[in-house]
Amino acid sequence: MEKVRLSKLMSEQGLCSRREADSYIERGWVRVDGVVVSELGTKILPSQRITLERAAQAQQQARVTILLHKPVGYVSAQAEDGYKPAVTLIGAASRFAGDTAQIDFHPSQLRGIAPAGRLDIDSQGLLVLTQDGRIAKQLIGDDSQVEKEYLVRVQGKLDERGLALLNHGLTLDGVKLRPAKVSWLNDDQLRFILREGRKRQIRRMCELVGLKVVGLKRVRIGKVKLSDLPPGQWRYLRADEGF
Repeated sequence: MEKVRLSKLMSEQGLCSRREADSYIERGWVRVDGVVVSELGTKILPSQRITLERAAQAQQQARVTILLHKPVGYVSAQAEDGYKPAVTLIGAASRFAGDTAQIDFHPSQLRGIAPAGRLDIDSQGLLVLTQDGRIAKQLIGDDSQVEKEYLVRVQGKLDERGLALLNHGLTLDGVKLRPAKVSWLNDDQLRFILREGRKRQIRRMCELVGLKVVGLKRVRIGKVKLSDLPPGQWRYLRADEGF
């Protein structure tokens, strides 16, 4: 059995992100078979047991994950072309009145927070921003199996073959897309359920079958739904929720 970098194994086992793993190792917060390992680049056998010290666990528990209803006109991450990033919407005044999480908001919670997935400037709906590398990996890692559900208003005609291609058979940038679940909700609206998030994927998929997207809203990520969260408002992911 070949040895693997400790930080890589920690990420693969869902203990934390690779970057967090390096930080924990440097601080002496990681044990392998009960022995503290503090040297970056250490390699171990995949069969060895990795545990985190309480300090690392406490730091993870203090990290927040925020659910935002991103409106049209905001970018998910870095500001671009004069448009504001979605994180600028997060503050005490815009917190959803129905948020039941027992957490007090503090601006320090925005330090190191990042979107776990894309939602383009012309789209609205559920956007997850998190300080927790484990959640980011779960949602946007290469092997992520978490479903994302979208309501998509379209213009144009779609025959049975086109609908079948949307479900499975399309290629973007030379790469075959994973199977999707696409069905009609009404005369001009489709429901998309995807397990990947390529850049402007739904809009480009629709273009390939002759449709134009005129409205796109993400309403669910895994088990977490947008529900009645108003546009421009946010709430915390509760301790009893998971994707």
